[in-house]
Amino acid sequence: MRKAIALLAAVAAVAALGGTSASAASGAGSDGADLVDAGQGKLVWNSCNDTATPTLQCAMLDVPVDYADPRGRKIKIKLNRLPATAPKDKQQGPILLNPGGPGDSGLWMPAYISGQIPADVASTYDWIGFDPRGTNGSDPHVVCDAHYFDAERPDYQLSQGTSKAWLKKAAGYAADCAADWSWLLPHMTTVDNARDMDSIRRALDVPKINFYGGSWGTSLGSTYGQLFPSHVRRMVLDSIVGPTISWYDHNILQDKEHQRRFDAFAAWTAKADSVYHLGADAEAVKKAYYQVEEALRKDPADAAPAPGKIGPAEFEDTFYGGGYNFLRWPRMATVLSAYLTQHDTRPLTIAYNKYAAPGADDGTFPAYNAAQCTENAWPRDWESWKKDQAKVNAVAPFYTYNNMWYNAACMFWPYQGNPAGRLKITGKGLPPVLLFQATEDAATPYEGGLAMHDALPGSKLVVQNGGSFHEILFHGDTCLDDTFTAYLRDGSLPQGKGRIAKTCAPEADPTPVYVTPPPATAKALAAAPERLTPGDPEAVRGVLR
Repeated sequence: MRKAIALLAAVAAVAALGGTSASAASGAGSDGADLVDAGQGKLVWNSCNDTATPTLQCAMLDVPVDYADPRGRKIKIKLNRLPATAPKDKQQGPILLNPGGPGDSGLWMPAYISGQIPADVASTYDWIGFDPRGTNGSDPHVVCDAHYFDAERPDYQLSQGTSKAWLKKAAGYAADCAADWSWLLPHMTTVDNARDMDSIRRALDVPKINFYGGSWGTSLGSTYGQLFPSHVRRMVLDSIVGPTISWYDHNILQDKEHQRRFDAFAAWTAKADSVYHLGADAEAVKKAYYQVEEALRKDPADAAPAPGKIGPAEFEDTFYGGGYNFLRWPRMATVLSAYLTQHDTRPLTIAYNKYAAPGADDGTFPAYNAAQCTENAWPRDWESWKKDQAKVNAVAPFYTYNNMWYNAACMFWPYQGNPAGRLKITGKGLPPVLLFQATEDAATPYEGGLAMHDALPGSKLVVQNGGSFHEILFHGDTCLDDTFTAYLRDGSLPQGKGRIAKTCAPEADPTPVYVTPPPATAKALAAAPERLTPGDPEAVRGVLR
């Protein structure tokens, strides 16, 4: 890992950049990019050779690193397309898709989402997925420290005396990013990605696009709409990041919502004491959770087939995703039950490999930091963080310090956060936008949906009252999915007045079952990690956190 001096040198070299440009933050030049050449290349579509979806086509698109210099250095965006099959006079143009992140791949989305709606509607669109700049199959794929998430990592809890280790780790990560990628990282903001979307539109040679985005994709979509309102035909935002809140404050909202979801998991598990034997009240289940965590501090579990050990940090990472998808609760409760009643670590190992084991490198974490650390100002001193987070941890101990250390690179990020904050969203010139939001969403709390509706005149907000999925479409709720389909079919919107145009009921809680692990054979232990695909019922879509 490079020395901290690399970080200081990078800061000095790019201080004049000041993160997101003033013009981007103010929204200057909205639709004005039409007056100049954006510098994008041409799309040449070829078969993706996807045996599951043979008609899927792939392409790479050249786009400028810096849109202020459209003829300068280029990077490549990877795209795929599932072409419309309806008659030409019935086709409704391209729909660009983004699941969130920031930085998550959208290449799985054309085949999956088009398959979730009636064929007579799906066939009228060209479904376009893409990998955001600097991520996944786009070129280059930014890697700052391929081993940043390797197990076993320092304990998240401040009470364990690991703060210095985490501060060193976070500062080193920021230094590694700056040392290799100072030419690109300042140009990986949400605004830059929105301009890439318009480069895709230009390369497709269409006047307007449709868009579906979830999680950070709602920030991307609303940013595109602010910059290029006349090029939006229809737009759907699912599980919404509030348009004005800072990322630092957004994380605090997440911490509090995660505590509520953990409390809900504990209450659900307590009602199933005959299955899990962890106690018949929620406090007993919480005690069981912390008992397992403490045991892993003393004796970490083998993570095989993933490398390393499962310590308290890895254990927390295995569990926090239950706040986004309650279909994980039976497996989570089984982990606690097996460990405490049988000292069986196999369910923990399986859950860790499904939910939390790292990939081959640091994935889209560089893109996550490049967007969040620079789009608004962050505290730059540890004492401020420690004071703020201690207050939050006092009321929301389940997730606060986990989330804090995940975002700690922003304390040292070489590009200062924009003091003007994120791009102001006004909705001026946009057609009506369809919004979806669950009241119990831990990743993008309910307040964000209300705030986005208030910011977008003419938008319609559909609320799943009591729902907790993050990205609430395509989980089998016909009230939600039929509303989405009607809008894509002909632009129909819910007719309710006021802030909430339509309310849908939540899905039922999962049935409590003990998820029995397979026999611990040598072949099973040597198998590759059983990772979830985006379409798996237990998957969490659209978030790194």
